[in-house]
Amino acid sequence: MKDSVIINEVGLRDGLQNQPKHVSTDDKARMAELLVAAGLKYIEPVSFVSPKAVPQMADAAELTRRLPQRDDLHYTALIPNLRGYQLARDNGYRTVGLVLSTTDTFNQRNLNMSLAQAIDSCRSIIEAARADGVATRTYISGAFACPYDGTTPVDVTLDLTRQMIDAGSDEIAIADTIGAGNPQQMKDIMAPLIQQYGAEKFFIHLHDTRGLASALAWAACDLGVRKFDASVGGLGGCPFAPGATGNVATEDLVYLFESVGLHTGIDIQALREVIALASRATERALGGKIIRWMESQEARGRPCDLTSG
Repeated sequence: MKDSVIINEVGLRDGLQNQPKHVSTDDKARMAELLVAAGLKYIEPVSFVSPKAVPQMADAAELTRRLPQRDDLHYTALIPNLRGYQLARDNGYRTVGLVLSTTDTFNQRNLNMSLAQAIDSCRSIIEAARADGVATRTYISGAFACPYDGTTPVDVTLDLTRQMIDAGSDEIAIADTIGAGNPQQMKDIMAPLIQQYGAEKFFIHLHDTRGLASALAWAACDLGVRKFDASVGGLGGCPFAPGATGNVATEDLVYLFESVGLHTGIDIQALREVIALASRATERALGGKIIRWMESQEARGRPCDLTSG
């Protein structure tokens, strides 16, 4: 783990859930195939939520049936409640992602629950999942800032994380849901958690709203974290979090980690085909900073040597 990084691709779920243009199941299935071909082994393709609330996820069961199947592939479904967990379990998912926001307001908007109710819901889901042999990853959403109530006190994020670990969650994802965090906050949150529980317990989920996602990723990596969410092309946005723009681009994290000698197993050149498909499907110009640099090199007739300056 010291020499490698896990990147969990969330573009099919978090990346597409808030897109105004409907993306077909065919395009999603093809994106999944191309992601696997590019070297992604950890993918979050769907969430089992109300199709009225998130229409882009209405085909979750159908898409699940069409995902590439290999022994080394790890799929996660995001679920908002016990009913969502049951659907994910019945559709074959062996890992589920739970969401616990840091404030009453955010939980009400996201889950239609108070903070206390959301904590109880997560505990019930974790208990059910443990009985079924399903792994859980609990997202502490708004860990740096709430889209409604502003900056989140570090102690709040630490307390909710500890409660979910005590409840039995297998992993915790610390989520900068609206991209409002900074590297010092990352250190303030992660250093005590890593000291108490170990770095392997944690994922980091970042949005690049203010351009600091790569800096936050490096701050977490420098502390020992080796598991990160990312979205191909920088797709992203949350329908329940005003101000949440694209997730950190998968290709930018790949370049960051590979450039310092950490192995991801992901081919940036191969990701370009996924980005092109996602751009056509969403009718949006997509691509992280490293893609724009590669395009500028090609426009000048220069080779895209990702190993040199």
